[in-house]
Amino acid sequence: MIYILIITLLISSLLAGNFEKGMEAYKKKNYKSTIIFWELSAKEGYSPAQFNLGQMYANGQGIKQNYKEAIKWYTLSAKQGDSTAQLNLGLMYSSGQGVKQNYKEAMKWCKLSAEQGYYLAQYNLGFIYLTGKGVKQDYKKALKWYRFSAEQGYYLAQYNLGGMYYAKRGVKQDYKKAIKWYKLSAEQGYAASQYNLGAMYNSGKGVKQDYKKAIKWYKLSAEQGDSSAQFNLGLMYDRGKGVKQDYKEAFKWYKLSAKQGYSKSEHNLGFAYENGKGVKQDYKQAIKWYKLSAEKGASTSQFNLGLMYANGKGVKQDYKQAAKLYKLSAEQGDSSAQLNLGFMYENGKGVQKNKILAYEWYLKSAKLGNSTAQNNLDILCKKSSWVCK
Repeated sequence: MIYILIITLLISSLLAGNFEKGMEAYKKKNYKSTIIFWELSAKEGYSPAQFNLGQMYANGQGIKQNYKEAIKWYTLSAKQGDSTAQLNLGLMYSSGQGVKQNYKEAMKWCKLSAEQGYYLAQYNLGFIYLTGKGVKQDYKKALKWYRFSAEQGYYLAQYNLGGMYYAKRGVKQDYKKAIKWYKLSAEQGYAASQYNLGAMYNSGKGVKQDYKKAIKWYKLSAEQGDSSAQFNLGLMYDRGKGVKQDYKEAFKWYKLSAKQGYSKSEHNLGFAYENGKGVKQDYKQAIKWYKLSAEKGASTSQFNLGLMYANGKGVKQDYKQAAKLYKLSAEQGDSSAQLNLGFMYENGKGVQKNKILAYEWYLKSAKLGNSTAQNNLDILCKKSSWVCK
């Protein structure tokens, strides 16, 4: 028995020795030597070497990237209980890298890793239950695993846990708990959590409304490039909420957000250029930004762009284009666009004159409380009573 123990220790020492030599080579960025030593150790069954070799193949370090080889070594390590190898193997089955995509197999390995307490696996297991990939969708189980990960301080799990409390997924809606988890994540610098925290202080959900704190969190997120936070920060400066009103500062944040394609910011930037708010008035720039927003389906931008075509602001006057844009906006329920479209049909501007259609659009607008539409409707009915029958 003593001889067996001594031999076992010698073998273990030899395997660890090759592994350590590989580590030294890795630190010196001598990846070819790293692979030689780790392969010697891995082939003899040393789990850490198998995992690390899998990593080298997965990342293409010192060797041609080969997902199938990565799968091979991760599997050997995972079967010995290495939690990180189990998670990586699960992720590769989930994405179909080096192996046929298999959500059930992904679930199996991810769960084995999560049950060992690995926070990244717990997070991913929560995501699997949330989305129902390879398993029946189960918000309560998603919540459970997110919480395990979040309690270990993982910012993405904290963010998702906050979102589940906010949206009452698998749990009773609780804005205070949403705030708690968003804040823990936000304090680690996660932009999406910072934005959500700002939004909750802005609206007073789960916390006393506080515009200054909303500004603080929006700004932290905006400075990381979050387009929604940039828009909302611009809005706070535009309206003077929690900060002195400053159109130039508002314009700055709108522009940063708009350059990322955020529709609301594109609209507000167009409005700023049209009206000279925080920037020199420039109708051509207004047209440019309204158009970008309108193309994304923003009804207010479609209406404002229609107005600019109708009035020839920054563009050649074009009633047909104006009518087209009014219609796009009107069909989305914009009462001002419905009013103007009714006017175009009544007077034959950009469209063929049609009093029946004029009546229909005026009526839709009036039903939404537009007093001018109601007035136009009354006048139309007096002039052409047959239309209103």
